[in-house]
Amino acid sequence: MTDTASSPLPLAGVRVLDLSRVLAGPWCTQTLADLGADVIKVERPLRDGVGGDDTRGWGPPFLHDREGRDTAEAAYYLGTNRNKRSITVDIARPQGQALIRRLAARSDVFVENFKVGDMARYGLDSASLLALNPRLVYCSITGFGQTGPYRDRAGYDYAVQGMGGLMSVTGPSRREIADDAPGGGPQKVGVAVADLFTGMYASTAILAALRHRDLTGQGQAIDMALLDTQVAMLANLGANYLVTGVAPQRAGNAHQNIVPYQVFEVADGHMILAVGNDGQFAKFCEVAGRAELALDARFARNADRVRHRAVLVPLLAELMRTRTKADWLAALEAAKVPCGPINDLAEVFADPQVRARGMTVDLPHPLADHVRLVASPMKFSATPVQYRRPPPLLGEHTDEVLREAGLAGEEIAALRAAGVL
Repeated sequence: MTDTASSPLPLAGVRVLDLSRVLAGPWCTQTLADLGADVIKVERPLRDGVGGDDTRGWGPPFLHDREGRDTAEAAYYLGTNRNKRSITVDIARPQGQALIRRLAARSDVFVENFKVGDMARYGLDSASLLALNPRLVYCSITGFGQTGPYRDRAGYDYAVQGMGGLMSVTGPSRREIADDAPGGGPQKVGVAVADLFTGMYASTAILAALRHRDLTGQGQAIDMALLDTQVAMLANLGANYLVTGVAPQRAGNAHQNIVPYQVFEVADGHMILAVGNDGQFAKFCEVAGRAELALDARFARNADRVRHRAVLVPLLAELMRTRTKADWLAALEAAKVPCGPINDLAEVFADPQVRARGMTVDLPHPLADHVRLVASPMKFSATPVQYRRPPPLLGEHTDEVLREAGLAGEEIAALRAAGVL
């Protein structure tokens, strides 16, 4: 772990009370923790083998202990919870609710992703906690937000990818594979992008609210919804529809607005060609030995290439199959034409650029010699990310955090005996 005294942290002194679980909320709070916030992860106590963040059990794979046996720590959980402290509190009990209010009174940020109305039933809603602590930044993360006709629905990334339009533009085009053929039809993205984007938007919103709080002394509530985020992240495709009134369709590995910008088959596999402007297209044509294509009025400008993609792409596909991936990559990279391989994760983490950028980190772990995690992509010149703690064991820091909140040892023991902790 990094020496916390070696450099400053942007969010040092910010305390986050984290009642979220699974992905969107923990992704948000891990980002805040990486920036130096003291994130206190509140989890369900273990009862009859069940408790804690759901993702602790979302495996295999699980972290192996020093004897090579599976632990109870799933890789899914490990990937979203470093730099946090874990406490267990049963918020369904009045004593647990009182304890959360006590912690919230001395916190800067409160994050939760319970169903709409659950926090109010426990007296832990934004209105109640802002009355207790007016400087609190309270962030709720739900599937559909605190308002609207879907507010009471449970929200899951997969469903939101479908409802929010992402799956309508993801997957092979109907020209490639019919919807009813094997491998055809709409597809989800390989990772839970609605959750991940919501977590990132939530962390950005929290930072903005902290800035406002520091200037005015006023906290506020933040209402984050997976569906809102999914609609927003459609970006240029959403803009395409709003400008034209025509819904974009699936384009497979091609780009809706740029040609050639897609996967091509080569002599020994596949690769990506990502020509972003007319100059790059001319360079590609030179490398390919077909310089005249860049002079053809049908292909000279990107707009023309998009209009005539049905003619151009088959010509390029035939060219691409004549050479190996290594040949194309070397020649195109030398000509500064954007391109790339399609790596699996073993190749990703072996890539010299990924290694040079330090995109993995090893942390000591109480159940193993170490745990290897994907590192933060944030690079700072003055306040680098610090990896202070491995993902915590369930309830690992309960006594420590409660003592900091002023509870005496006998109070903690009584709460534990009562099943609150």
